Amino acid sequence: MGLLRSIPNYALYGDQAPEVWDTLFDFEWIPQRSGLYNWNIQPHLHDGCVQILLVTAGGGEVLLDEKRWQAQAPCLIVAPARIVHGFQWAPPVDGAVITAAQGPLESLAQIIMPELLEVLHTPLVMNFPRDTPHADALMPLILAIQREWRVPALGQRAASLSLLTALLVQVARITQAPVVKPESFSPRKAAHLERFRAQVEAWFKTHRPLADYANELGLTVGQLTRICREALGMSALAVIQARLLHEAKRNLVYTMGSIKQISTALGFQDEAYFGRFFRKHAGTSPSAFRKQALSQIREVALPPDAAPEARRRAEGVS
Repeated sequence: MGLLRSIPNYALYGDQAPEVWDTLFDFEWIPQRSGLYNWNIQPHLHDGCVQILLVTAGGGEVLLDEKRWQAQAPCLIVAPARIVHGFQWAPPVDGAVITAAQGPLESLAQIIMPELLEVLHTPLVMNFPRDTPHADALMPLILAIQREWRVPALGQRAASLSLLTALLVQVARITQAPVVKPESFSPRKAAHLERFRAQVEAWFKTHRPLADYANELGLTVGQLTRICREALGMSALAVIQARLLHEAKRNLVYTMGSIKQISTALGFQDEAYFGRFFRKHAGTSPSAFRKQALSQIREVALPPDAAPEARRRAEGVS
């Protein structure tokens, strides 16, 4: 399965890519297309699409980003846009293949969970144990995506984006879950971490000092910070700040509140302090973030060929 001098660019393997990807995603099972090509999918790429595969039975050799991998079910494969990939399956093999427009998913991820951009941009072949945390959520989501693709209905674009994003979240959880050695991360530490997470969810708008969190857990600030760094790769304070920033972004995008109203709702006594906090952690001002995010939502919600009248209504132009 050697790389060709000229790599074919397909929307779907065997179908020459159109100039514009005019549907949000496509769904099929591995045997549907691979069986037609004697289980050998030659190296190719998708110009504007990410391909996500869940191998549920069997396996084979995967060529991805100029490297060869052995895939064995259960296995997750992610081939981002413009990444060369190919497959030599060993039947019997089965699993789902989802080919989705990468641009709308990137726009949505940037708004609601920027960490998903790494999932969309990183080639992945991951064999995993069946009892891996969060793995049990994959197939129900994939079957829901299949139903949405098969039966056109009201809101199909919105529902499809939601389901595809939920699938990416599960991939992120499986691939990016912190791996800690049992001897260094005891059940006691894990229990402390879960209690701390619950505290953050309950208290993040109150701006309590970190010492309050630690005292509630019967820990010192240093002990709590070490647990967070060991398990999450960030300090305890950074965990609280990340939750507060996430809520700020949600309010800016999904509510009509003014910057002052949002800052007050999030426990900031001073709108200017909220602005400094947001700029420090998001790299832009609250108002600039809101403007960019709403612009991206309009681009996701409206296809490129939307009628001018519909586009003007969405943009608030009379």
